[in-house]
Amino acid sequence: MFNVIILGIASFLTDISTEMVYPLLPLYLTSARIGASPAIVGLIEGLAESTASLLRVFSGYWSDRLQQRKSLAITGYTFSLIGKYFLYISTTWPLVLVGRLADRFGKGIRTAPRDALIADSSDPEHRGNAFGLHRALDTAGASVGVAVAYLLFVSQRDSFTSIFLASLFPAMLGIAALFFAREKLKPRAAVIAARSQEPWWRGVGARWRALDRRLKLFLVIVFIFALGNSSNEFLLLRAGNLGVNNATVILMYLAYNVVYALVSWPAGRLSDRVGRKSLLVVGYLTYGIVYFGFAIASSLQLWGLFATYGIYVAMTEGVEKAFVSDIAPTDLRATLIGLHATFTGIGLLPASLLAGFLLDAFGPSATFYFGGAMGALAAVALWLLI
Repeated sequence: MFNVIILGIASFLTDISTEMVYPLLPLYLTSARIGASPAIVGLIEGLAESTASLLRVFSGYWSDRLQQRKSLAITGYTFSLIGKYFLYISTTWPLVLVGRLADRFGKGIRTAPRDALIADSSDPEHRGNAFGLHRALDTAGASVGVAVAYLLFVSQRDSFTSIFLASLFPAMLGIAALFFAREKLKPRAAVIAARSQEPWWRGVGARWRALDRRLKLFLVIVFIFALGNSSNEFLLLRAGNLGVNNATVILMYLAYNVVYALVSWPAGRLSDRVGRKSLLVVGYLTYGIVYFGFAIASSLQLWGLFATYGIYVAMTEGVEKAFVSDIAPTDLRATLIGLHATFTGIGLLPASLLAGFLLDAFGPSATFYFGGAMGALAAVALWLLI
């Protein structure tokens, strides 16, 4: 569990940094200083999150190929620090886009190797517990970050730049913590030499056909779900659309993170006992209910919806990774964890673009009706097909 705790501390510190800025971005982008439309917000988040997800399969592949996890994780966290700096110097939305792309580029590099290291450091019977503990520490950092953002936002009178600057410091501490992690795999010279002689794409079709049928179906279902799973920033925009002031929007996002942090570890442990599939079905149904709720909610009801959204994420994010880790061959574990994220990412760009279009063309409710329907469809598909 040593590595799980060290990686959790690194994620705790990095998420303080990330969540100090993330809930402010839609407010910053649509402020008078930047003047971006909801469609631009969707474009930026879609490109950023898709970049992160599409990179994970390649990062995972190289982690398996080189039998290294730690160095790739450190590289990824460093790019995220660079992205925060671009946000600090931004004065137009293209600079914000560069900052988000750099930040998510780093996330794309680090996530699969880091998650594979968590899987390498835990036995199958307690893998849900390990991923749940990591998610709990990660999201506890997110909660602290949002709380700090709120205090700075109120005290600085809506000063975005000072908050972006302050976010650089916990990001640097997170990188420092990673150096204490221990590699669990030893590079095998013969394996590396053999793999270096063949292009990465050779034999992809054969390897896909050889995968467990459950894993292939699960990846397809994840993609279907991702088409309705637009950026969380649309939840924040919805709150503003209902007349909630900026400071209260941040507090609602804090409520989501607190619930997410509190439920993640128990949810991971529960998946070890009742099975990953059951928990994921309930999680996707919860997502559908929450999104239908956002379509018709009043401003006061948003508090409960943000909290319930935290329960959904806690029941699915770490559990999905544990599910993939359980089924994946050990020598392809990082690759397949990355491929899972890539299937999610393929849907993120059209999902966020579509969400922005629906919001502009038909109003906010249309965005959330569509997302709710896709969540319900994914739950039914998972229950019937796997």
